[in-house]
Amino acid sequence: MNTSPKKVRINIPMVLTWTRIALIPLIVGVFMVPTTILSIQHQNLIGCIFFIVAAITDALDGYIARKYGMGTQLGAFLDPVADKLMVSAALIVLLNFGRVDMLVALVMIGREITVSALREWMARVGESGKVKVNWFGKIKAIAQMVSIPMLLYFDDIAGVDIYFIGTVLIYIATVLTLYSMFVYLKAAAPFFGNEPKN
Repeated sequence: MNTSPKKVRINIPMVLTWTRIALIPLIVGVFMVPTTILSIQHQNLIGCIFFIVAAITDALDGYIARKYGMGTQLGAFLDPVADKLMVSAALIVLLNFGRVDMLVALVMIGREITVSALREWMARVGESGKVKVNWFGKIKAIAQMVSIPMLLYFDDIAGVDIYFIGTVLIYIATVLTLYSMFVYLKAAAPFFGNEPKN
């Protein structure tokens, strides 16, 4: 049996995923630039743009991979990791500036850690299909991807309080985060006594 490692295929979805990963330190780094060089308003705008571009790559890479059969094992691994890192990095920035509550950040980051560990466990017991992404998880992700750039931007647009709208949406996302985690845990609970298959 051939056990030699296979060559990684580089395609458009992979490039988009790596682009998203590359944007993560930029989302954080722009807010570390001294305000004497880059005003806080410009930091907000650039950080918001970086996050939106990263979110667009998130939507595109999966769509292209499915539509054109370009999915790879590495891409399947990197895509959710990139998503979680992107959201976690942005939440840490927002927490640092006092734009989200500590509890919101804790719930969202804690949920991602919990569900990732849960999926790994369910894969080990041969029941990974029980914890596939559900509609609550998808709606939660949409609420996150809309609210976070609003909170990063922070300033009003044409008199509209973007920060307030983003705050409302982030709380909706937090409730959905808790509920989707409950759904996953409930689906996995009957298998917690199973022995791993590997």
